[in-house]
Amino acid sequence: MAFTLWALYEATLLCLNAICILNEERFLAKVGWASWQNVQGFGEPPTVKSQLLNLIKSIRTVMRIPLIGLNIVTILLKLVLG
Repeated sequence: MAFTLWALYEATLLCLNAICILNEERFLAKVGWASWQNVQGFGEPPTVKSQLLNLIKSIRTVMRIPLIGLNIVTILLKLVLG
């Protein structure tokens, strides 16, 4: 399998889909990554864990609607082009 732009696009789409379907109560809380478990004090530098949680929350907020369209386009292209 060659490394193409299409393969890179599909891999990125799959990763974004995986991030968007993570359930905070079922999965993230079990591994200690829930947002309510990560409380920082004022003026403390953000940790890597808090930055990753913020990234996950941002992706879930911003990319939910565009991912629907990207998934539809990808499915249609796979059906038409094989």
